[in-house]
Amino acid sequence: MAGTGYGAELLRRQLNDLSRNPPDTFSVGLPDEDNIYEWDIMLMGPESTLYEGGFFKAKLKFPSDFPNMPPEMTFVSEMWHPNVYEGGKVCISILHPPGEDAYNSQESADERWRPILGVEQIIISVISMLSDPNDESPANLDAAVQWRNDLKGFKRRVRQVIQKSQEEG
Repeated sequence: MAGTGYGAELLRRQLNDLSRNPPDTFSVGLPDEDNIYEWDIMLMGPESTLYEGGFFKAKLKFPSDFPNMPPEMTFVSEMWHPNVYEGGKVCISILHPPGEDAYNSQESADERWRPILGVEQIIISVISMLSDPNDESPANLDAAVQWRNDLKGFKRRVRQVIQKSQEEG
């Protein structure tokens, strides 16, 4: 599945740009050179956050109708965070389909996916999520409750996750 059309071309361009000018906070690559719709991500835990020092592996899977619909991002490395489901799937507004959500009035359409957004904006949003968890609409209820009620325990759990990510690195 080589991928043809506008979405595939856009992804190739973004991959080339990020490979030529790699950011300090993450790196990208393809696990299969013939599939532009699945990317490997290595995210460095942001400085001055609980996740500093971590090396977190993730996958970005793009739908065939990208850029009209958002990709899905899933941590492969263990992650303990209110906005990451137990299976690793990231839950943030920018990765939600475009338009209003009848079930979530807190989230406006301009916070959700828009075709003008690119891979770099997605990853920057995930880095921001690590820095500032949103416990108002958690994907991982246990992590959100611990974040709110037992910050010391939450920090201890995150340190274990970071240590594991360094060993797997």
